[in-house]
Order: sequence, then C-alpha cells, then structure tokens
Amino acid sequence: MKKLVIILFLIMSFTIHAQFSPQTKKITNKFFPDREEVLNTTPALQKKRGFTNYKELIAFLDKLVNEHSDIVSLSYIGESQKKRQIPLIKLVVPNGEEKIKVWMQGGLHGNEPASTESMLYLLDRLLNDASYIDILENIELAVIPMANIDGYLKNDRYAANGLDLNRDQTKLMAPESVVLKQAFSNFNPDVGVDFHEYRPYRRDYARLGDFGLTNMYDAMFLFSGNLNVPQNLRTLTDELFVENARRVLDEYGYTHQPYISTRKVEGDIHINQGSISSRSSASNYALTNTISSLIEIRGVGLGKTSFKRRIHSSFLIAISYLKTASEHMNLVKDEIEIATAQTNNVVLEYNRGIYKDSVQFIDINTNEYVQFEMTVRDAWKAKAKLTRVRPKAYIIEANQTEIIQKLQTLGVKIEFLEEDKTYAVETYEVASLYRKPIRYEKMKLQTVEVNLKKEEKTFNKGTAIVMMNQRRANITAEVLEPEAPNSFVSFGILKTNKGETLPIYRLLN
Repeated sequence: MKKLVIILFLIMSFTIHAQFSPQTKKITNKFFPDREEVLNTTPALQKKRGFTNYKELIAFLDKLVNEHSDIVSLSYIGESQKKRQIPLIKLVVPNGEEKIKVWMQGGLHGNEPASTESMLYLLDRLLNDASYIDILENIELAVIPMANIDGYLKNDRYAANGLDLNRDQTKLMAPESVVLKQAFSNFNPDVGVDFHEYRPYRRDYARLGDFGLTNMYDAMFLFSGNLNVPQNLRTLTDELFVENARRVLDEYGYTHQPYISTRKVEGDIHINQGSISSRSSASNYALTNTISSLIEIRGVGLGKTSFKRRIHSSFLIAISYLKTASEHMNLVKDEIEIATAQTNNVVLEYNRGIYKDSVQFIDINTNEYVQFEMTVRDAWKAKAKLTRVRPKAYIIEANQTEIIQKLQTLGVKIEFLEEDKTYAVETYEVASLYRKPIRYEKMKLQTVEVNLKKEEKTFNKGTAIVMMNQRRANITAEVLEPEAPNSFVSFGILKTNKGETLPIYRLLN
C-alpha cells in the first residue's frame, strides 16, 4: 500500500512538474499556435518551465517602480492567508489632465497563470514600448496582477481556506476578498476588468461527439446580465468596449464568443450564456455603476501550451479597453451619472431566456470545427420574475456590525443617526424559510419569503441609514433585499427564522 501511495505521488509530482496538457499537438498547431510577437519580458516568459513565483513578481514590480518612478507607484493592500503581501501597482502620468480610472486584475483563480502574466506583460509594454505611451495620458490605471497569491503558488483555483474568491464578492468571507474589495472601492474606478482563464476540456464536453469536444474560443467576454445594472451601462459595455475588443481580436485571427459554460438539466447538457450573479466580479463591479467585464482566455489545464497566445490575446483586450476608456472618457462618466440617477424597481428573481441555438466546438477526433444544436440559457435575455419598489433608503439596526462593515467594504456610503428618530418604514417579516443542508462556499444558504408590513418605528442613536441616491445603490439592494440570491440573508450571514422580523427596514418614499 505504501509503495502504491509513493508511486501515485511521483506520478502526480511529475505531472505538475511537466505541466501536462490534455491538448494534442495537432489541435495546438492547427487552431492555437503560439505568437512570436510576444517578447520575453516577464518572469514566466523568460523560463521554459513554471510560472512567475512570488519573489519574481515583487522583483519585477520593484524594477518597474525604480525605472519609472515618475509614473509608477507600488503599494500593498493587505495580506494573503499565508501572510504574503498583495501588491497593487498604479500608473498615472502627472500631466494635469482629467483622468478616467481603470481597474484591472489577474490571478483571482490560482490555476489561471496567463491572467497574471498578461497583467505583467501589459505593465511592461505600457512603460517600455513607445507606441503605447499616449494611452496613459487620460488614464489612471490600477492593476492587481496576482490577486490570489496562495492559490497561484500551488496552481490551485481556491484561496488557502478553500474559498473561491470569485464566488465571494458579496459575502466577503475570505481575507483576500475583503482587502481586494476595499482597494477597489477606495480606487472607485469607472471601468473594471477582471482577467481569467477557462477550462477548454470539460467533463460535459467528453459526452458530446464520438470522442469528445473541446471549446474553440481564444477569448470569451462576460459582462453582466443582472437587471439591477442600469441598461445604459450594459449597452455601453457590450456595444462599445466589448465590440472594440472583438474587432481587435478579429484583426489577429483570434476566435471569440460571449461567455458560455455548461450545466446539466434533467440529464441533458445545456449551455449557460452570460451571468447574472453578483457573487462574481462581472456583475459585482457592474452593480457599483462601473463599466465591467470579466475576460475568459482559453487556458486552464493547458500548462504552458499556447502560453504566449493566451498572454497576447489578454494583452490585446486590455489595450483595447484602455484605448476605449481614454477616447470616450466623457461619455463613460456621463453614462455613469445617468445610471446613478436611475430609480428603477429592484429585481429580486429572474428567468433566463431559453432557446435552441447552434453551438460550435472543435471535434477532438476529426480535428475540425463542428456544430451542435443545444439549449441555451441566456442571461442577456433574462426577464424579471419578482420585483420590488426601490426604497428611499435602507435602515439597519446598529447592532448589525458585520453587515454594516461589509457594506462599507463594498463602497456603500452610510450615515448614522445622531439621536433617536421615528420613521415610517416597511418591515420584513419572514413568512417561510428553507435552509439548505449542504454548505456552499462554507455557508449555509437560506431561501426566504417575506411579508412587508408598514409601521412607524423609533430607531436609536447609532442606527445606520443607507440612502439610495448614491452610486453604490444597486449593490446595496442586491445584498439587503432578503429574497435576492446573493443577499446577506441568502448567504446566511444574517441568520433568521420563520416569524422573525429582520433588523433591516425600508424607508418609504
């Protein structure tokens, strides 16, 4: 038995060391050849095996600061769970011009190495290639190159405590999530882009075709279908920022697609297109009235196969977003103001659009493109199922310190009563509750139905008031309305029982 364990360990060690890729050379050479125009200027590009380690990361960033101290600043926003400092690097040209703020991030999932390397490559090219020098004239750029350091260093998707940091954007249970979100809120960007890689060889794809399929797209674009994100921002993201990036990818022959994944419905494989959930960055950023995208590059599980190609496609998208932000700065700022002024009803539940469509893949056996007609569940065609009138404000009892702190981390402005005061409010009375027996991301999820009741209530000094005429209003409703799927109640952060009145109230208009 001991021998078997040792053999398995050696096999696993060799696999990790050799960076095993499930992709054949035929598929790589035909569909995903590497790009020679990518220069070997970052740590992982300068070695044959392995990716950028933490020591190399810090040395690389320190070198940029030393060589470009007039433009570059480096700070540390907090620690990972293994006590490694998380770097944030900013690029600002001190020319006195008005700036548009852009946030870019890589490495939120630790097994997506090209996302980190593309951020390092972007920084290097912006600072050392004269052809990109004009981009920064109107931009203040903040970059987190390695968000999940502990996971990255062991090639693991998750943080050290097993949490997925891109499922933790509202509940904020991992230390990294808190410091990343606080840094994002403090920077207050107009545009936010989160770079990822996706797994092209999925278990569900193995069931399709004679010998299985693989995803064919170099890049997939994920921007929010959440209906609490104002329509003008969703349209601007798709029709300006994403469209410009699509055109750049077309010029270089890269394939692209709106983001898709798979799910099983009654035994059949369906395609999920887009996303609504605020537990991940694409919708979470967008709910703060930020132009938001999550970029998925074809790469998880491929080791260093097509590594330069993956970095190059990410780089092209990043440059495109920066150029678009710079060239349309006033438009973006105006649209954010329009979005902040909207007073639409709060959407609590959705129905995705469902239809049949042809979905294209690469057939592993024939090494050719193939199409399958599949059921598509489309977030971008979602319709509201349950809505509620937007209140003037939410009122939170002073003893709910955890909730208040999370709201502040999300960038929400909160006022506190300086004396006792009486308001006409709506209360939430829990009419039904179901607590799931299996934990999700270490949380016991709750599904509730509530009855709203009107009453006059006196609130004590120190009670928190969250006015809804602020930029972060939409993320506020997303986490405070109890039936919303990513609310503090749904995640069990605010525990409750049937018949109880929640310590959150709606101030009537």
